[in-house]
Amino acid sequence: MMITRRFQILTLVFAASLLTCPARAKETPKIDWQPWSDGVFKQAAAQHKLVLLDLEAVWCHWCHVMDDTTYSDPRVIALIRSKYIAVRVDQDSRPDLANRYEDYGWPATILFKWDGSELAKRRGYIPPMPMASMLQAFVDDPTPGPSVEPVQPMAPATTDSLSIDQSTAMLAHFSAAYDWKHAGWGDAQKYLDWDNLEYCMTSGTPQLEKMAQQTLTAGLNLIDPVWGGVDQYSLDGDWVHPHYEKIMPYQAETMRIYAMAASLWHQPQWLASAEKIHGFMETFLTSPEGAFYTSQDADPPGGMEAKEYFALDDAARRRAGVPRIDRHIYARENGLAISGLAALYAANGDTGALTEARRTATWILAHRALHGGGFSHDAQDSAGPYLADTLEMGRAFLALYKVTAERPWLAHAEAAADFIRTNFNAPDGFATSATAPGATLKPGPETDENVTLARFADLLARYTGNPTYKSMASHAMRYLASPSVVNAQGFSVAGILLANRDLGTEPTHITIVGAKEDPAARALFTTALRDAPPHTRLEWYDRREGPLPNSDVEYPSLPIATAFLCSQNACSSPMRTSDALARKLATLYRP
Repeated sequence: MMITRRFQILTLVFAASLLTCPARAKETPKIDWQPWSDGVFKQAAAQHKLVLLDLEAVWCHWCHVMDDTTYSDPRVIALIRSKYIAVRVDQDSRPDLANRYEDYGWPATILFKWDGSELAKRRGYIPPMPMASMLQAFVDDPTPGPSVEPVQPMAPATTDSLSIDQSTAMLAHFSAAYDWKHAGWGDAQKYLDWDNLEYCMTSGTPQLEKMAQQTLTAGLNLIDPVWGGVDQYSLDGDWVHPHYEKIMPYQAETMRIYAMAASLWHQPQWLASAEKIHGFMETFLTSPEGAFYTSQDADPPGGMEAKEYFALDDAARRRAGVPRIDRHIYARENGLAISGLAALYAANGDTGALTEARRTATWILAHRALHGGGFSHDAQDSAGPYLADTLEMGRAFLALYKVTAERPWLAHAEAAADFIRTNFNAPDGFATSATAPGATLKPGPETDENVTLARFADLLARYTGNPTYKSMASHAMRYLASPSVVNAQGFSVAGILLANRDLGTEPTHITIVGAKEDPAARALFTTALRDAPPHTRLEWYDRREGPLPNSDVEYPSLPIATAFLCSQNACSSPMRTSDALARKLATLYRP
C-alpha cells in the first residue's frame, strides 16, 4: 500500500523495555511548532537557526510518549527555542514526507541545515538527554552525521521485467527469511504483509501456500475479539503482544487479503475474519457521510494501559471511553477501503459491502476530485497532489468495475490513470508527488507505490486495450527491476515479484454473456466473482450496452446466458451453469 506499510511498524517499540511511560499529559504550548513548508528554511536562514522536523502519527503511542517526556524537557525546549525552527507534521497528512522518511518512524526526527540539507535522521523515541545532546552537537558542528548518506544514483532497468537470476535470488531470499517457528517474516515485530501473503497465496506452490496459511492463522491474534479491528503489529517476535492502533490501510488491506483467502480456499475462518474487520470499520471508522476516517488511536483515554483496556468487553470499554478517532477523510485511505469492500463482496456476496463501496466512491468523487481525473488528499492540502490518492482511487474504481461490470467505474479508473501519467511521471519511475516549483525536497519514486501502479496500469490495459496504460506499467516496472531498488528491499521483495508476474502473465479472462437482469447470467457472474483467481479480467457482456471496452474476443450470440474462459487466443466451451463454471475455475492456480 504504497502507504508505507512495511515501515510503519518500525515505531521503536524496543524503548518499552527502557522507559516507564507516564500517563499522557495535556500538551502545553512550550514549543512553537510550525507546519511544514519551504518557508521554514528561509526563516531558518534569516534567523541563523537549524530546522527540526518531528514527523509523527496521530495514532502512535511512542509519539505521545516523546511529546510528554522529551518535548516537555526544559533543556530540550530551551535548545529548540533558541537554535531551531520546530516543525511538526502528522505523517498521515503528508504522504510525500511519509514516503521520504518511512524508514525512520514513527516518530521520525529529522534535522536540517538552513539550506534544506539533512544533518541527521533518527528513528523512534529519543529520551530527553540524548535528544538534548544531539541538538547541541549539531548546533556546534552543522555537518551531516552518519545517518545521512550520499544519495546513490539510480538507473532504471533496461527491460520491464526481472531477469531469471534476479527473480530466483529474490525468491530464495524471501523464502529463507520466513519464520517457520512463529510464522511470518521479520524478527522483532510480526505483522500481516499483504504483498507477501498475496504472492504466496497465488503462487500455486505448496510451500508458499503453507507459509500464507500459517501466517494468516497466526495473524488472527491481531484481530480484536471484541470490536473486530486489526491491530497494526505484535511485539516480541510473536503474534500475542499487539500494538493496538487500528489504521485504515491495515483494516482495508487485511480485510481484502482474508477475503481473497476465502475465495481461494473456501474455509470459513478466513471469511469470518474479513467480516470482523468490516464490522469494526462500520462501527468506528465510518463518517456520517459514508466515507471512512483514518485511524483509531492505540492509547485509551484517561491514562489506562492499553493492554488492560483492550482486555475489557464492549460495555466496559465504552464506559472508560473510546480511543481517539482521527476524523480526517483522505482519498488514499478511502480508495483502499473501497478495494477491500469490493473483495469482501466478491467473497461473500454481501450487498451491504458493495453499497458501502459505491457510496464511498461517490462521496470521494464529489468532495476530493481534481480537474483531470485526480484526487486531493484532504479537503484542503498544503502541498500535493500526491500519487497515492489518485492511484488508490484508480485501483478502487477498477475493483468496482470488476465486481459490478458498471462501465462508469472503468471510465473513472482511466481518468485516474491519465492524471497519473500527466502529473507524476518521472524519468526513473512515478514520483510520490507532483514537483512544486522551487521545492527544497524533490519528490522521487517510492517502491510500494510503483508496485501498485505497475499492477493497476497493467490490468487497466487488459480491460481497455489501451497501450498507453501498458506503457505506464512498463515504466514503473523498469524502476522496480533496477538492481539498486531490488537490493534495498532485503527480503521484502514480494511486491516486486507480484508486479513482475502480473506484467508477464495474461490474466484469467472470464466473460459472462447475457442480459444483466437475467438471473442465470447473474448467477454465473456471482460464481465468477467468488471463485476466480485474483489476477482476473472479469467482464459481463450485455450486448445492449455495446461492445466491451476491449473487444479482443468475438463471442457468439446464444439464446441463454453463458460463461467463457479465454486465454492465449482461445476460449473454453460455453458454460451455462454455475456448477460448470465453478468446476472449471477450481482447476486454476492449484498446486
